[in-house]
Amino acid sequence: MKLRWGVTAVVSALAAVLLPGVATAAPAPASVPIVRCEFTPTPENPAARPVLRPLPFAFTRGTVDVTFRFNYGPVTVRLNRAGAAPCAVHNLASLALQRFYDRSQCWRLTNSSRLGVLQCGDIYEAEKGGPGYKFPDEVDGTETYERGTIAMGNQGPGTNGSEFFIVHSFANIPKNYSVMGKVVRGMEVLDRIVANGIIPTDPNGPQDGLPAKPVKIQKATVGF
Repeated sequence: MKLRWGVTAVVSALAAVLLPGVATAAPAPASVPIVRCEFTPTPENPAARPVLRPLPFAFTRGTVDVTFRFNYGPVTVRLNRAGAAPCAVHNLASLALQRFYDRSQCWRLTNSSRLGVLQCGDIYEAEKGGPGYKFPDEVDGTETYERGTIAMGNQGPGTNGSEFFIVHSFANIPKNYSVMGKVVRGMEVLDRIVANGIIPTDPNGPQDGLPAKPVKIQKATVGF
């Protein structure tokens, strides 16, 4: 399958939207607020959809909004470039711009006394179907996972890719997941998803599994 955009066009678009004011033709001056990012190919887990790896640096000031248009309604998250996880923010926005999340399904919903999240970003099934690369965790020990938090999901240290979760109640979990930002519009959409129930598919208990009514991301857009 061929990419719909040429490499030059995609790189230019990502640079313009994700790193405003930062040139890609030469190293940025020391005063420019950026951080280096390391996106490592995973040939053992090839990309589920054709995407380019993000540029290897991220802006560290300001915020960027991403709206996930679920079949239940839109949810807008405000990602914090100045937080502990600028590379994760950069990555999520890059994947949204490349339409990786469009027409995908959220395969996991939990609503237990320990964990209440909607997990999305995997193309094939829970924890399968990523972007063909991985990048390190960005945690500093101050992470909290209260209602409305959006964070990266992973399958162990340094395995971040496309998977993310949104907390609809709370999450009593280790501080191992890079926090990107907060929901600013659409928490009622998450509440409706939870109210429809769960089909248990996980040995962790009856409140962990597939959403009873399929949850689909029809489109993800950056900036509005």
